[in-house]
Amino acid sequence: MKMLEAERRIYFEQCVVEYSKVINKVCYMYADDMENFNDLRQEVLINVWQGLDGFEKRAKMSTWIYRVSLNTCITYTNKEHKHSSHEVLSDNLYSLDDSQEYARQLYEMYQLINRLNRLDKAIILLWLDEVPYEEIASIMGISRNNVASHLRRAKMKLTNMANS
Repeated sequence: MKMLEAERRIYFEQCVVEYSKVINKVCYMYADDMENFNDLRQEVLINVWQGLDGFEKRAKMSTWIYRVSLNTCITYTNKEHKHSSHEVLSDNLYSLDDSQEYARQLYEMYQLINRLNRLDKAIILLWLDEVPYEEIASIMGISRNNVASHLRRAKMKLTNMANS
């Protein structure tokens, strides 16, 4: 059943507030620069808005938001063919309370993660947000065992990259 326009707008605004960090994090992982980040975020928000009536609540809202964000970013970057390098986007993407050291470490970690293939990158991102394996499997459309295998290999790759 479709929501009334006013209900839909309120629901959308609540989703944006509640899941803004998730959306930003996914967009950050796929963006080349701040302009690209803003474009990706806008595309995600458009797709969330357009998909609200189709959200059947079979999965958690957070799962659905991740799926929309990841699919939007992957599709957008594939179309744009701009996924070759990454720059520092902004020191303000994370809360102002974060220490400079934390921000530096986070940036370095994302730089390593950005070197992974798209599937491993998405799985690591979800894992870092403590999303359960079953939910990652649902978001990515793969089995739980495949999630575990990809995660294990991605962690090994990240460890090797960090030590080299």
